Amino acid sequence: MGETEKPRLSRLTAILTQLQSKRIVTAKYLSEKHNVSVRTIYRDIRTLENSGIPIVTEEGKGYSIMEGYHLPPVLFTEDEANALITVEQLVINNKDQSLIDNVSSALEKIKSILKYSQKGNADLLADRIYFGGNQNEEKSSNNLMQIQSAIIHFQVIKIEYHSSKNKQTSRTIEPFAIYSINGNFLLIAFCRLRNDFRNFRIDFINSLIPQNETFTPHNMTMQKYFDDYIQ
Repeated sequence: MGETEKPRLSRLTAILTQLQSKRIVTAKYLSEKHNVSVRTIYRDIRTLENSGIPIVTEEGKGYSIMEGYHLPPVLFTEDEANALITVEQLVINNKDQSLIDNVSSALEKIKSILKYSQKGNADLLADRIYFGGNQNEEKSSNNLMQIQSAIIHFQVIKIEYHSSKNKQTSRTIEPFAIYSINGNFLLIAFCRLRNDFRNFRIDFINSLIPQNETFTPHNMTMQKYFDDYIQ
């Protein structure tokens, strides 16, 4: 294999990984990601198609892999495996139990495809990493996964909320986004009671009930929210 082919092989492998990890990927995104021209990406896509990968082209949108098609698991470098272990330790120290359970389950599946030597190193590293911040290791919420699901499905939810001012209220909200500050997760949502966007600390939500109702997505972005509401 010539020297000029090695970068392309690495790029093709990376493009496959990116197609697996996203619902749709644009040629422009791939060209910027790999610092090549869009025309080069077109050639790479044709090469992958000719090798038998069922890539779906959506005109004006981008590329995806045919639904139901599964590629063999990718191999992780040692640095990538170490990064996964670090992420796991960060999450274990989190206050939301639903996040811990799901990330731990996902990482168990990922670690199952590590090489034998990497598995031993992963166990060693897990014992040598500690993140402080949650001193009592308390789990003060269990709603993050449900909220994430409601965000992507535009599902209305009803919450019982105990505010920092010690007030208990019932809110019907249209969840928009989540962000973290000072170790706490906050939910940004359109509150029907206030008829405006509000943020709610997830660990202050006492109960959460998904409603059999969806809403029309708001004309809102994270940047617009911070510009308009966070002073």
